Amino acid sequence: MKLFQALGLGLLAASFAIGGAAAQEKTVKIATEGAYAPWNFTGAGGKLEGFEIDLANDLCARMKVKCEIVAQDWDGIIPALQAKKYDAIMAGMNITDKRLEVINFSQAYAATPHGWGVLKDSPLAKLPGAGTTVSFDKDPEGAKKAIEAWKPLLKGKTVGVQGSTVNSQFLETYLKDTIQIREYKTTEQHDLDLTAGRIDAIFAGHGALKATQEKPEFKDMVIAGTGMRGGILGRGVAVGMRKDDVDLKKSFDTAIEAAIKDGTIKKLSEKWFKIDATPQV
Repeated sequence: MKLFQALGLGLLAASFAIGGAAAQEKTVKIATEGAYAPWNFTGAGGKLEGFEIDLANDLCARMKVKCEIVAQDWDGIIPALQAKKYDAIMAGMNITDKRLEVINFSQAYAATPHGWGVLKDSPLAKLPGAGTTVSFDKDPEGAKKAIEAWKPLLKGKTVGVQGSTVNSQFLETYLKDTIQIREYKTTEQHDLDLTAGRIDAIFAGHGALKATQEKPEFKDMVIAGTGMRGGILGRGVAVGMRKDDVDLKKSFDTAIEAAIKDGTIKKLSEKWFKIDATPQV
């Protein structure tokens, strides 16, 4: 009898162990653009790399799930999430009121100012405010004054920006009567047009601009003008999820908070952006 009891207990323990292992192997499928360096990009051999790839793997480890990271074109990234092709988005996506109408977000895991990339011999290199940052949320009047100060130099210039982003919305809202806006599918495309002289400037996040500067072919690019935060530019970059995935949001929030507290996000952002992109509290 004791032998059978021992065997039964052993089988029960084994079933718990197998069940525990299965729980550990749950997969969270995360979409990224794969064309927004250094947030995310496609490296040698088609491998996805960048700040968000490293961070996604770190967050999944904290959540005790397996990461599956897939590339998805930016213009279809939210519709594909809603169609349940994946569970979450980590693609340099800022929290905005408009996006919150259709999806939910984790707490922010990164935030950088947004601004101008221009060639150093361009008149736009003298856009006022370089090295400073202003927030629409904390100083709306200061932000508007900074934009007005740019307009005399920007008048009639052609500016490249990635379409369907907070950056394109910013230009449409504040500068469409001053500049010619040229939208691109990816930031890589407008970067190339800048160096080719087909556009006068690009407007993007400082993290992306700094990464572009690191490339030898962009050594003549500088970041000009006042850096902008908040307002239409959003409340930081976060994980996008479907509204009904409440438990997944809680898991991401907990993991992100831990990654902020132990300095992981600071370390990863300094590695990829050369600046600390930890969200301001």
